[in-house]
Amino acid sequence: MKKIIQILKNNSAYLAMKKGKGEIVVSHASDEAILIASAFFACPKTMLVIKDSLYQAQLLYQELYPLLHQKVAFFPSDESLRVEALASSQELVGERIHTLSLLLQHQPIVVICHTQSYLRYIPHPSLFESSQLHLSVGMTIDPLTLREKLIHSGYQMIQRVDEPFYYSKRGGVIDVYSIQYENPIRIEFFDDEIESLRFFDKNTQRSLENVQEVTILPATDLLYDDQEIEHVISQIETLQSQTQCPDYQDDLDEEISIDIESIKNHDYSSRLYQYMGLFSSSTSLRCYFDDVLIVTSSQEKIKSVYNQYVEETFYYSHELQDMGKMVKGLSLFQSLDSLLKKTDIDFVDFRTNDKQISFLTREIQLPLLNENQLIQQIKDYLIQNKILMCLENSHQIQMMTDLLDQYHLSYALVGHDDHIYQGINIYMGDLSTGIDFCEEHVILLTEKELFKVNSQKKKGYIKYKDAKVINDYTELNIGDYVVHDVNGIGQYMGIKTLEVRGVKKDYLYIAYKGNDTLYIPVENFKLVRKYASRDGKVPKIHSLNSTEWQKTKQRVRNKVDDLADRLIEIYSQRMKQPGFAFPKDDAMQIQFEECFGYELTPDQKEAVKEIKADMEMPRPMDRLLCGDVGFGKTEVALRACFKAILGGKQVAFLCPTTILSSQHYHTMVTRFENFPVTIALLNRFTTTKQRKQILSDLKEGKIDLLVGTHRILSNDVVFKDLGLLCIDEEQRFGVKQKEKIKEIRKTIDVLTLTATPIPRTLQMSLMGIRGLSQIETPPLNRLPVQTYVMEKSNQLVKQVIERELGRKGQVFYLHNQTANIESVANEIARLVPQAKIGIGHGRMSKDELEKVMQAFVDKEYDILVCTTIIETGIDIPNANTIIIENADRFGLSQLYQIKGRVGRSERLAYAYLLYAKNKQMNEEATKRLKAIKEFAQLGSGYKIAMRDLSIRGSGDILGGEQAGFIDTVGFDMYMRILQEAIEEKTGEKKEEKEVPVQNVNVDGYIPENYVENDMEKLNLYQRIYKAQHLTQLQSLEKELKDLYGTLPREVNNIVLKRKYEILCTQPFIDEVKDAGGHVQIMLTQEFSAHIAGDQLFELVNRLFDKPQLKYIKNEIVIMIQTIGQWLPHTIELLNELKKMDEQSQHQ
Repeated sequence: MKKIIQILKNNSAYLAMKKGKGEIVVSHASDEAILIASAFFACPKTMLVIKDSLYQAQLLYQELYPLLHQKVAFFPSDESLRVEALASSQELVGERIHTLSLLLQHQPIVVICHTQSYLRYIPHPSLFESSQLHLSVGMTIDPLTLREKLIHSGYQMIQRVDEPFYYSKRGGVIDVYSIQYENPIRIEFFDDEIESLRFFDKNTQRSLENVQEVTILPATDLLYDDQEIEHVISQIETLQSQTQCPDYQDDLDEEISIDIESIKNHDYSSRLYQYMGLFSSSTSLRCYFDDVLIVTSSQEKIKSVYNQYVEETFYYSHELQDMGKMVKGLSLFQSLDSLLKKTDIDFVDFRTNDKQISFLTREIQLPLLNENQLIQQIKDYLIQNKILMCLENSHQIQMMTDLLDQYHLSYALVGHDDHIYQGINIYMGDLSTGIDFCEEHVILLTEKELFKVNSQKKKGYIKYKDAKVINDYTELNIGDYVVHDVNGIGQYMGIKTLEVRGVKKDYLYIAYKGNDTLYIPVENFKLVRKYASRDGKVPKIHSLNSTEWQKTKQRVRNKVDDLADRLIEIYSQRMKQPGFAFPKDDAMQIQFEECFGYELTPDQKEAVKEIKADMEMPRPMDRLLCGDVGFGKTEVALRACFKAILGGKQVAFLCPTTILSSQHYHTMVTRFENFPVTIALLNRFTTTKQRKQILSDLKEGKIDLLVGTHRILSNDVVFKDLGLLCIDEEQRFGVKQKEKIKEIRKTIDVLTLTATPIPRTLQMSLMGIRGLSQIETPPLNRLPVQTYVMEKSNQLVKQVIERELGRKGQVFYLHNQTANIESVANEIARLVPQAKIGIGHGRMSKDELEKVMQAFVDKEYDILVCTTIIETGIDIPNANTIIIENADRFGLSQLYQIKGRVGRSERLAYAYLLYAKNKQMNEEATKRLKAIKEFAQLGSGYKIAMRDLSIRGSGDILGGEQAGFIDTVGFDMYMRILQEAIEEKTGEKKEEKEVPVQNVNVDGYIPENYVENDMEKLNLYQRIYKAQHLTQLQSLEKELKDLYGTLPREVNNIVLKRKYEILCTQPFIDEVKDAGGHVQIMLTQEFSAHIAGDQLFELVNRLFDKPQLKYIKNEIVIMIQTIGQWLPHTIELLNELKKMDEQSQHQ
């Protein structure tokens, strides 16, 4: 920044900013950012920047963040109360609360808001301050009181805290996630004293670091004072009596009484916002600033947006009043005039009078050029200007100086404080966009212009659920179907604590055909698996003790045998084939990788590493790269392609559709731009002349990389030396092409990309057979798609479309009936007359469809009305709103994939799932929509779709006919049978025996007040019983103490019991028997012969009352009565014996 200030020191616009008065003419958000940042750096003073719309405010925030980092804050809100009422967005609330808390610290800061958020009612600073909770270690507060306070400040209860504004309670621990911290907080109590405070990792849920004190910010900005509640309620009732809506009077009375209850109970929903204006403690953002410089980014625009907002809100509130959903006479926002009295700086677009100061800059236009043109352009600039190049790392500076030396251009390397010389100056800094300062005759160039790097390394809303794939679909809910190894398919009815023979334990309760029930001790949960099938098919329930289930299992087993043979055959052939070993990475490869404008995610790095390792092996690679739409598979594949090309081989890149192939082609051309790679595209649109040229060049080896549709599998396509084949979405090719690919696979490295997830279990069984890399972390600036589920109304559709077109975007409108799609398009054309509308559906020929899609990609249409054909792979980064009609008719996985079509760029994307007015939906559909609404957080609802998709994915990999069998026994069971078959045939039996579960007489169950729901309970059991070694159990104990605080006796018994079971399988023990009231421990003959008898005798008598020692068939037998503290004592005994055994081994 110092450099910029140095350039601008005499600029009149910059001086006006410093003085804090004047109208400045600017041409771009980056101009505003440069002026604001340089004025702020020169003398830090709090500024409030008001933009006209949310989109403009977001743009400015993105420009300012790289310059000011923590010193800039964003205060957004939804631009329409309709959208906010239907679905208030967590991200926006989070940003607002964070900003308010920063303002209360009274440090200089730049705050960016927009018309609607500036006028919004928010709580008074003193109220916001008093709603913060300050906790410190050693403080006394009753956990229940803390819970109440959290609920009062808007926190919601959830099971596992992994995003802001939620809290959870387990045992003696409360977890809570406050927006300003990177990580959530874990509060452990000892009775009513806070024993420790620590941050924990939201993904692993394990503690990170202890802290002495924390501040918990409120989770909502709808705060109010309890003293005012009575008064406000009486105001609401007065307004209610004045509101006339004859047809809907009952509805109104009901709505209002619900609202009044919500206000009393601090039950925050976005509905309460309408009453904020009645509280005297409500104020506006302006009130949070004392001494502030107010910058408006064009008062004129703000006023016009304001007028539109007033009008829109007027219609919206009347619509609600007529339907009995709102009382008349509420004030929904502050008036603009009162808040815009004092403004200091106004940024305008055009000069209209002489008092205005122009900030003369131009955007830098360096066309995508080769070196000669770039150097020519630099020389042209030098005629009248100094050039300042700001580069990010020494590698870029090296590349630049080499280039300048080559063309004999002189340059100076300068530091932050140095003078800027005539000619070219190069320095290291992190400015993100270049700019041409016309008055100063200085041209600033950054990596973005010189290397065409997209350097948006800005803060995403990382705090919200990363789109994390949850691989555990074993979540059992009551009513789910389950598969029992012996008894077949039944329905799970919950966990019950039963007392059997005087001992309390937890049992899984399963219902079978004809009201038969089965109780299974929870520790045997391994016998039970959740039943999963494609698209949620309902299975046939078996009756207990029938032979039908065994027969079904056998049938599937026979089928699976052939499949296993086939898989193993393919694999062994591949192992015998010699392939080409590629050389290790060289300098060129490293340079290519550094030119990528983004950080790779950890998964991408891992995948690149695995693929390269495979390529360097002397046998053909066969790797599958799985990753969700937009998670960066292409970059990984291109690195492999480049490696192959550097190894002197040719690469073929195969795509399922023409559009995809041309998209990949464009990506490659830009990505390989500064590197010696020749790329060609072969698809239906290639002319005959071009095709002939390409085919002959290919034969002669002039083309390094060929992209295309299945056309490149034709017989006339001959490579000189093919080294790598990349296949995008292999499952979408036909049988003939698949056969052809199979031939190639035998000798050449193959990399297959797919967006259909593949379940873990399947990966394990295929592990030996194909390599598998997975990308599960989304790139940083993927914002979650904001998902709204609502009744369809034309008003809404119109507003949503206009809003997207207003930010120059495009819209998908999904209507899944080809028959009347034309009329739907006409309807939309009537609502939004200025929009250009295209139609796409499955009855069109392939050519027509591709034309429409291509036209949409090229922005010839604003709206594409289509059936579900868009779910396949096409990237349209400019389409960021999707409207789905009759969303209740879609399957979850479809919706998930369709939703993945938007939100591919740095912009916030919206998905609106509409259902018909007053329609009675069946239960299944309601459930789906609810799941999708939760989906909005790209987190939990994901699981359902993941399960659905992954079952489909397995069907694709294993071949279609297997899918039917998967349905008959459920997915998990099928995978297990397959796994066993493969192991048997390859002779890889698992050696490790599982530690068996024993029936031990102690109370071991999980009390209600400790863990509240079944899911958690089952999870806890599963984790304890997964432990097969003492070391595993020890680390688990640590973890449970971390997650739950001190374990109560009954839970501790479950852990002890597991410890006992593990110790009973030690090699020095022959067997352990439960002999009614006694336990018999028989030591092996060998151990019995070596052991020091006196030591053993003393040990046993020290630990137990009246133990018996016998000697039967050369084995020592210890008899222990199962009363009192026998379990911990027996564990101690076995531990001591283990030590003795280890000592005798060493001697």
